[in-house]
Amino acid sequence: MNLFIFGLGFSGRTIAERRTARGDRVTGTVRTQGKVQALAAADLSARVFGPDGRDSAIDADLANSDALLISVPPGPGGDPVLAAYARQIAAAPKLRWIGYLSTIGVYGDHQGAWVDEQTPATPTNIRSRERADAEQAWLAFGAANNIAVHVFRLAGIYGSGQSPLAQLARGTARRIIKPGQVFNRIHVEDIARVVDASLERPRAGAIYNVTDNEPAPPQDVVTFAASLCGVEPPPEIGLDDAGLTEMGRSFYAESKRVRNDLLRNELGVTLAYPTYREGLKALREADEGPR
Repeated sequence: MNLFIFGLGFSGRTIAERRTARGDRVTGTVRTQGKVQALAAADLSARVFGPDGRDSAIDADLANSDALLISVPPGPGGDPVLAAYARQIAAAPKLRWIGYLSTIGVYGDHQGAWVDEQTPATPTNIRSRERADAEQAWLAFGAANNIAVHVFRLAGIYGSGQSPLAQLARGTARRIIKPGQVFNRIHVEDIARVVDASLERPRAGAIYNVTDNEPAPPQDVVTFAASLCGVEPPPEIGLDDAGLTEMGRSFYAESKRVRNDLLRNELGVTLAYPTYREGLKALREADEGPR
């Protein structure tokens, strides 16, 4: 299989590495030429799509792709991939599967109540509204061009180097308290598992919540991470005293519990890390966190 990934960030690169290990030919995009060279050292093929321009080879890559994954954020002008490459993607002769990595933020705030894929998207901030609009644009594009498009709504992503354990090691972990606040999370390796399963079982127009099984207060996760390391957790701090940026505060403006039954029942996915406990334990066993 030839897979092209727009956006070789944390999730995109993890998916690329997993698919490459399975024998797929994977190419993706990064924003600068320097990142192309860094990924080449890791045996990953990359093209520039960003501030340094657009690599002309992307057109040929798309023409030869069996599957396409979009892992770049939209902006005020809409989805940048559709804006730049809608014609080439529609004309790609072998393309049968498109995946779009979105966010559970499109559901907005539900004050801790449960939501699932049937819950209407009611985004409450600009970034989530742009995501919801991009979802609909890709779904409409797939329907118009007879290409199966799949939307993956991701919870808070963590993994090696991006976890409460890593934050404890850097001295940046905080226990911010907002009564009643809960989040879902998802280990980056489990995102890759879900993409694998969808590639094997495509369904045009599918939307999947890609989350763990246990939404939890954020301070509980930091406390558990500290316990794994045998260190004291950082002191509790109220939300109003945390000095968060506007973006940081926006995460605490929404509280919901997100169901993931569909990815388990339809795609047959068994999460390697069904809760933050398994995920953090595995990362700690890999020597992540303060020593």
